[in-house]
Amino acid sequence: MNFQQLRIVRETVRQRFNLTDASNALFTSQSGASKHIRDLEEELGVELFERRGKRILGLTTAGGTLLETIERILLDTENLKRSAQQLANQDQGRLAIATTHTQARYALPPIVAQFKERFPKVNLELHQCSPSEIVSLLKSGRVDIGIATEGVNDEGSSFVRFPFHHWHHSIVVPAGHALSQAQDLRLEDIAGYPIVTYHEGFTGRARIDQAFQAAGLVPNVVLTALDADVIKTYVELGLGIGVIASLAYSGERDRGLTLLSGQALFPRNTTYLALRRGHFLHAFAYAFLTLCSNDLDEATVQRALGGRRD
Repeated sequence: MNFQQLRIVRETVRQRFNLTDASNALFTSQSGASKHIRDLEEELGVELFERRGKRILGLTTAGGTLLETIERILLDTENLKRSAQQLANQDQGRLAIATTHTQARYALPPIVAQFKERFPKVNLELHQCSPSEIVSLLKSGRVDIGIATEGVNDEGSSFVRFPFHHWHHSIVVPAGHALSQAQDLRLEDIAGYPIVTYHEGFTGRARIDQAFQAAGLVPNVVLTALDADVIKTYVELGLGIGVIASLAYSGERDRGLTLLSGQALFPRNTTYLALRRGHFLHAFAYAFLTLCSNDLDEATVQRALGGRRD
């Protein structure tokens, strides 16, 4: 048994049982990968994959049971390497963060600037992606920290979460719009206009829909986008009014638009910092978390992860 065999099994599952894609991801040949799997199955005395001819269809019952052990062995091996690297290089390395456009564009810049000033030798990778992609990257160990409002709160015990910040949705309208004169803005007022807002599954969109449903209203959503910059662009063009995260508005930058508070209309949202249990974190990763929240220090994070640094 060797680590390459275990990596091929794990990658085959990650690539949805496409052995060609798994082989390419690991820079090996398909025939070599197939032989590694057969050799491992022979050594273990069980078949790990269901097959139809040479095609892999999925995991057998035994394969599904052993996959968790394989994942744990490889994770421990990767953590061992990271641990040794940290002992050799305390202030340099790689920190990978997966987050949404809204967080990367509006919440993280001052934190990233402080971090880079403190750790100039750390290669900071910022992956902008959807909540589901953030969950996938965290689970695979390809990123160290996930930052999102959706997705990471549905993974049970596989993740540890910490509140990053709370925020509300607000309404953005062209300067001089009739709604900007309203004294007490109501959902009924908003529902009377075409609405431009986020795609489903992004930046608290579910909370927006829930607010209208609770009020018995059906909003006229005419356009959806992944990020607030696009939403604001089409509001400026006159396609409708926008519902965006309040932090995505700047009075200096968005001079042609007016922001109307939605705090009384929409429920509060919480963006979380998510970590995968068992994933090794460098000392500078703990420093990044502390920059995100003064309540987080290395000891607090380790306790939440289960009392172990690795």
